[in-house]
Amino acid sequence: MLKTLKIKSMKKIILSLAALASFTFASAQEQEVETYGFNEGDMFVSGSFGIGSTKFPDDSKENTFNISPRFGYFLNDFIAVGAQAGYSKQKEENANGDDVVDNSTFTIGAFGRYYLMPAQKFSFFGELGLGYGTTEDINDNKVNGVNIDVSPGLSYFVSKHFALEATFGILGYNSVKPDNDGAESTDSFDFGLNMDDINLGLIYKF
Repeated sequence: MLKTLKIKSMKKIILSLAALASFTFASAQEQEVETYGFNEGDMFVSGSFGIGSTKFPDDSKENTFNISPRFGYFLNDFIAVGAQAGYSKQKEENANGDDVVDNSTFTIGAFGRYYLMPAQKFSFFGELGLGYGTTEDINDNKVNGVNIDVSPGLSYFVSKHFALEATFGILGYNSVKPDNDGAESTDSFDFGLNMDDINLGLIYKF
């Protein structure tokens, strides 16, 4: 009789442990589902990378390269700040293989975002960006520029760590000036929306 009671007690303990394990696993799954979106302390990276080559009927060529990494950090549940850098190169050769265009551009910048529903899979946000860039051509001439942009956007999480996002350039100011003594700057102000102002991207949250 005592042995039978011990076996029954062991069965109850095993079943209780199994039930506890199942509940813990289910709770963990629910918590994983709730991790969609952004929260205070989250970080994310995004950017762009591209290589292109075009050969024309007259045997001239154009090669392009660009890379632009981006990093962001959430100061709280709604506000994120970040930095970005970029490098691009455009090179054109004539039919004889001589360089006719050789431009290199470096950029750095900072941005801030405010998310309306950061902890959700889908959220709208507004972004303010500041940037500085310099371009050098084949003759070692340099042009420096600064820009300020205001862009609304939206993000949608396709998994816990990856989200698709789109920004719409709607308000911008640019000032470009040759790096020469006495040179004057060219200033431009843009307001509006067209297809060229829409940028699509993929971000990774960690």
